This record gives sequence, structure tokens and C-alpha cells, in this order.
Amino acid sequence: MNLNDAITQKSARIGIVGLGYVGLPLLRAFYDAGFSVLGFDVDPAKIEMLNRGENYLKHLGENLVSDMLTAGSNGQTFDSTADMSRMGEADALLLCVPTPLGKHMDPDLSYVEDTTRLVAKTLRPDQLIVLESTTYPGTTRDVMLPILEETGLKHGEFYLAYSPEREDPGRKSHNTQTIPKLVGGLDKESTDLAVELYKYAISDIIPVSSAEVAESAKILENVYRSVNIALVNEMKIILTAMDIDVWEVIDAAATKPFGFQAFYPGPGLGGHCIPIDPFYLTWKAKEVGKTTRFIELAGQVNHEMPSFVVQRTMLALNDHGKALKTSKILILGLAYKPDVDDVRESPSFELIEQLEDLGATVDYNDPHVPATHKMRHYPNVNKQSVELSAESLAGYDAILIATNHAAYDYEFVAKNAKLIIDTRGAMRQFTDKYDNIVSA
Repeated sequence: MNLNDAITQKSARIGIVGLGYVGLPLLRAFYDAGFSVLGFDVDPAKIEMLNRGENYLKHLGENLVSDMLTAGSNGQTFDSTADMSRMGEADALLLCVPTPLGKHMDPDLSYVEDTTRLVAKTLRPDQLIVLESTTYPGTTRDVMLPILEETGLKHGEFYLAYSPEREDPGRKSHNTQTIPKLVGGLDKESTDLAVELYKYAISDIIPVSSAEVAESAKILENVYRSVNIALVNEMKIILTAMDIDVWEVIDAAATKPFGFQAFYPGPGLGGHCIPIDPFYLTWKAKEVGKTTRFIELAGQVNHEMPSFVVQRTMLALNDHGKALKTSKILILGLAYKPDVDDVRESPSFELIEQLEDLGATVDYNDPHVPATHKMRHYPNVNKQSVELSAESLAGYDAILIATNHAAYDYEFVAKNAKLIIDTRGAMRQFTDKYDNIVSA
């Protein structure tokens, strides 16, 4: 039976490599579609949890994994492993691995390259490989294909495609199954096979002419967000100096029914995509002799936002007769966005580091993140979430709202805090009632 027939009959086994915020919900989507799934991850602790039926991504629900421990209605099964030699058991392998930046803001494709080498060890004819990780145009063809062809197999004997992940952790209006899926192969056969596979798990599949188009589209999506967020962040800096409420300005502009889409400022960019992906394009552009001045300027503006917040905090403390040095500051929200436990690239870590470097004592509270874990760029941030109470709030010189979680009772905070630094517009409705709120 060839791969196309195996997919059509749902007898193909689907392997997902990287079981994080992208890979785990994707694995569940294919299981729900009636396919047997095999998950791979380098973290043995994750594998142990999964095989016990435990879900470590709380925003996806407690039953995400436990429901897969018994065979599904189509007889489909679930298994997960840290043994990469089992990749050959999968008829299709979907790679959802990190694509971070190096220390000089250049693409770090080590996870993609290392994973592709592991795939190559068990690569067999009629196997489909799809990269989902965000990357620069040409990665699938120029980086992955040569590694896979070192096996002696040539493209056409196996299939290779790119289909960018579009996960937005915590978003209620869309999920893995409902977000439209771009698919671009290295040739028509690869595209057609990938489309045939994904259409069973995802409701809307959009084939494009090449892997490069799909790679470029994902980069464009994230550049679009980055530059628009930079624009409103710069507007916030300017309007704050003019004593004008940037949040009211954005709401007013958003009443125009065309030609304007609202973006909102914050203390800096977070998440795996937006702070990182534009620089993948910047690096690739230099390879073809082009510059990305607009993109780089947006990155600079966004990168400087934590410093703006720290400066505003320092001035607000001064106005209250308190120096930043020796102050006690509580940060509300460690996750990079509301109502999730995802701390990747969260600006809260940069705020903590800058404030502590200036002599402040900094704690945090986050109902979704009970404790920090070692971060690549912030290895020395080792803290646990503190309890919120009237007494604890009153014990800090300033409360800094970095993430506007829905779980917070903001008026309770306003009533009990000496000073509030609000980076998210979370306290807007209380500014007329309380005089301890400062926008940053």
C-alpha cells in the first residue's frame, strides 16, 4: 500500500517531533481525525507525563492526553517516546522543533538540522517529512533536503514539504483544527501528499506553489505583527510624554470601519515567534544583498520597551519619595500573554533583570506560572510566585502589571497597592477613582 492510500484509509501512522505548544495539540488533532500517532520529544520528563496521561500544557485542558490512552473509535493509538530511532515507524513525520536566534541575532537552525539528521537515520522510501517550525525562505530545500539525500535516497523516493504552525496559545476563537493551514512542498507530489494528510485533521488547507512561498508567508505574518506593535509602542512613548491615554487613542481610531487594525502596546515582545522570526528574514536578506531597515527599526523599538517601563517605574517611585534602589517591586504576570503558562521570550524576565541590576528587590505573581524554570537568556532568575493578599500588596513599593491575566482582581490591587505601574492598560477603568496608577 502506498502512502497516499494509507493516508486515505487512515492506516498511516503520524509522527510528531517536538511535543510543545505546537506539537502536542497537533498530535491530538491527528488522533481525533482517526490516525495512530507517535510523539517524539527529547525531554524524558515530558514523555513520562504523557504516557501517564498527564498534560503539561494546562491551557489545552486536563483531558488532552488522558483521552488518548484508550484506543479511539477508528482503533487509533497514541504513544510517545524519547527514542528517536523509532522515527522509522512513522509514515509521516511532522517536525515542530525550536528555531531560536543565536547570540548575534542570527538564525539558530541547530534543532532543525539535528532533527533532520535523526530523521535521515531511519528515512525510508514513500515517507513524508514536513517542517512546521518558523524559518527563513529556503530552509526546507537548502538545509533539510541535502541532509536527507545523504542517505542515498533522492527526493521523489521520499517527500518533503513545509507547513508553518500558526498556534496562538490561549486563543479561544481558533484552535489547531480551525486555523487555516498553508502547505508547500518541494514538488507537486509532496504538496499533494501533505494536503491529503492535513485535510483530515484541519478544516481549511491552502496549498501554495512551493515550500519557499509557505516559509515566506509565515515570516510575513510575524513581521506584520512586529512592525505594527512597534508602531503602537512608539505611539505610547510619545503620547505618554504628552499626557494622552494611548489606549483611548487606539480605541478611538478603531472606530474607523476600514483602513485601520488595532494593535496594542506593552512592556516588550514575548512568545517564540514575534521577537525572533523577523530577524530570520533580516539574515536571509543580507545573503541576497538586501537590507531590512524597517524591520530592524521595529525590532529596536520593541527591544527597548522594557527600558522605557523601568524608567517610568523609577520616575513614579521618585514622585512617591522612594528611590528605585532598595525598593520592593512585585511584577504581576510572568507569562508573555494573558491566561496561559507560556513564558517564552516574556519581557517580564528582562524587567526583573533590569530592576534587580538597579538595586530593586523583585518578586512576581502569576496564577499560571507557579515557579520559574531555567531560561536560556536569564539563567539566574529563580523565583516562585508569591501569594496575593491585601497585606502582601501593601508590602511592596510598586506593583508592576506586565501581563493582564483575567484572573486578577484589578480593583483589589488598586485598593491595596501603594503604587501601580500599568503597562497593559489593565487599570484604565480605575484611574479616575484611584490616584496611585501610572501608565508605562
